[in-house]
Amino acid sequence: MAEALSELAALLGPAAGTGPAAAAARAGAAEAALSLSGSAEGRRLLAAHPAALAALLELAAGPCPAAGSAARRCLVNVAAEAAARGPLLAALPALLGLLPAGPACGALANLCREPGGARRVLRGLRERGCGLEPLLRPLGEPRPPAELGPLLCNLSQVPEGRRALLDRSRCSVQRLLPFTRYRDSAAHRRGIVGALRNCCFEHEYHEWLLGDEVDILPFLLLPLAGPEEFPEDEMERLPVDLQYLPPDKQREEEPDIRKMLLEAIMLLTATKAGRHAVREKGTYLVLRELHRWEREPDVLAACEKLIQVLIGDEPGPGMENLLEVSIPEDVEQQLQRLDREEEERWQREREEQREAQEQREEPSR
Repeated sequence: MAEALSELAALLGPAAGTGPAAAAARAGAAEAALSLSGSAEGRRLLAAHPAALAALLELAAGPCPAAGSAARRCLVNVAAEAAARGPLLAALPALLGLLPAGPACGALANLCREPGGARRVLRGLRERGCGLEPLLRPLGEPRPPAELGPLLCNLSQVPEGRRALLDRSRCSVQRLLPFTRYRDSAAHRRGIVGALRNCCFEHEYHEWLLGDEVDILPFLLLPLAGPEEFPEDEMERLPVDLQYLPPDKQREEEPDIRKMLLEAIMLLTATKAGRHAVREKGTYLVLRELHRWEREPDVLAACEKLIQVLIGDEPGPGMENLLEVSIPEDVEQQLQRLDREEEERWQREREEQREAQEQREEPSR
């Protein structure tokens, strides 16, 4: 296998020669590498072969369209392998040079799954002198790469990434907001909502996020709203964007995205001022109707927790900022255990529902 990989790397590299025949051979080798990267074993083999990775990186930036396309897609797959992250992060300038193409975003998103990789990529972007701009600029295009959302989400898992998105002078986070309703790609929408949710961990920005300059709350609430009609007195309490929605208005169709939207709003209620702002904008009304409609147990639980915060009493002195409250270790462990038990219960219920659905759909004999 090692000998075969060496031959493959030679075909991928410049040693294959020039001219139409060499280009065709190189494209065929890139397709073979792409096929190999479709399995975990193949990805591990490529990750352990520096010459093959170097050749793929060179092809990805090269002039041959067919070979370059296959090489870029192969790198996306290989970057998902932990063993490949070190070599690929060492070649970060080459990958950053491919931005903002979708495969480059996909490969970088895989490299950023861990905080260390996210920090390396952020540092590489800063060293190029452009920061997040190569990732934010495509948001103004009609169809930004679907892989861009997951990349921004993974970068925002670390404080440096969140602060870059929350830079008030660049209006960065405002560019993300319209994509909470982006219909063309659930992956992109999921990543953007995840990035916004992560940004809400920075409680010192909550007043700005909820204020007129950003006004994040309607963008988080609108995907959770349905076509329900409200009495006039309740309608007036809602943000303008949520009033008099059309009868065909649909909620966010992906349960995990609905859950992240609820989590983002929950984070915004961490401070007393945030709770006041969220209450004042009629959030409870949207959540009340969502709770009646929702069927996914974990999303329903997130909705119930948020409702309890909005209708419950204010925390006592010293606990006004819920993100700064110190939880005793034994209590935290107990909460984690309860969360695990709750998740296991949800998993059992989903499995039972799936089995019941399959039995209903099974043709009669």
